[in-house]
Amino acid sequence: MVVKEPVGPVAAFSPWNFPLNQAVRKVSAALAAGCSIVLKGPEETLASCAELVRAFADAGLPAGVLNLVFGVPADISNYLIPHPVIRKISFTGSTVVGKQLASLAGAHMKRVTMELGGHAPALVFDDADIELAVRLLAGAKFRNAGQVCVGPTRFLIQERVFERFLDGLVKPAEAINVGDGLSDGVTMGPLANARRVEAMEALTADAVMRGAKIATGGKRIGNLGNFFQPTVLTDVPQDARVLSEEPFGPLDAVRSTSRAPASDRNPDSVRGSDPAPHYETPRCGADCLAATASSKPDRPHRPGHKLAEAGAPGFD
Repeated sequence: MVVKEPVGPVAAFSPWNFPLNQAVRKVSAALAAGCSIVLKGPEETLASCAELVRAFADAGLPAGVLNLVFGVPADISNYLIPHPVIRKISFTGSTVVGKQLASLAGAHMKRVTMELGGHAPALVFDDADIELAVRLLAGAKFRNAGQVCVGPTRFLIQERVFERFLDGLVKPAEAINVGDGLSDGVTMGPLANARRVEAMEALTADAVMRGAKIATGGKRIGNLGNFFQPTVLTDVPQDARVLSEEPFGPLDAVRSTSRAPASDRNPDSVRGSDPAPHYETPRCGADCLAATASSKPDRPHRPGHKLAEAGAPGFD
């Protein structure tokens, strides 16, 4: 006999980049399963979660079933996760913080669901529709100013179509109008905070120091606000930080390979030797989207092509 029953009260931690989308996924799943939930909303986007909870209250959800808290993230997680009332943890955010919370939950034998950062590779074969690949990948990369966990960040392009792809990627990047998101004609707003701007500058500087070239962008825009140019780096060496650290911003790292696009075999990211002869994509976070572009349907499925190590493989 199978008996289905709620696991109990849930502590859910939601990020700022898609505040309603992420919060709704956690809240709806908990309520549908019969669990009460404490939602820790993002301080950067306070109103989104507040209005969501208000909508549930207006709809008649009983008091105490859905609860919303804001404050110092570490203080809240250190209180909620060990608390004996909480039976389940749900977290969406960076891999670094996710490891800390998973460790804390493990110390108290709490169930956890982690949706962590990605470092999505995009593999473009020489038989792909390059124009289509550029349009789809550029759109996926620069939406929300690149602050998307499933956005592509590393582009591995077969040599024969490399220049076509690079030129095609640079054009939409340069056409983006960065500014106040409430202003007419603006197509990309600011980064979430000053830390993201500093990260873009540091990753760009590191790549250039190691031999990469800036095809477009690469600089902060102005002195007010957290605006950064859509950036495309090319000839990025294997030891550049941007190939092993998620940029989480409008920064693309593009590499050419004479073989079918592959990555290195380092289990943590893409550091290592030159691409292997067999197809192998890099490991990335559970919420990482690994994309391939080829006109041959079986190409991404050939033996050794480990797209399964990405959270969400995609084929075009």
